[in-house]
Amino acid sequence: MQIKKTDCTPANPDIVNNAAPKMPDMKILYELSDFFKVMGDSTRIQLLWALDINQMCVSDLAFLLNMTKSAVSHQLKILRTAKLVRATKKGKNVYYSLDDDHVKTILEKALEHTSE
Repeated sequence: MQIKKTDCTPANPDIVNNAAPKMPDMKILYELSDFFKVMGDSTRIQLLWALDINQMCVSDLAFLLNMTKSAVSHQLKILRTAKLVRATKKGKNVYYSLDDDHVKTILEKALEHTSE
């Protein structure tokens, strides 16, 4: 990462010089920001929690969360695009689950942090 010129001088140049090469690329930080925007919606968090418990189809999720199937489908599309959930077709139904253990860990750590 290249340090840009600012209108100030660091109070601790050694700390800044040590931190600068460890900073992720801005593209990665923007992607991380987008990830948290997707996670920052209360409806999507409810869906993720439900899917943390068990895989479910749209009808099950809609009933559990007192939502319309259309609203659930819309939010699931956003979660699929963000690679937070995956869909598996079984017979006539499509079942959704968390995409991987990383999503489960992030949810659980976030709850642990907010519960402190």
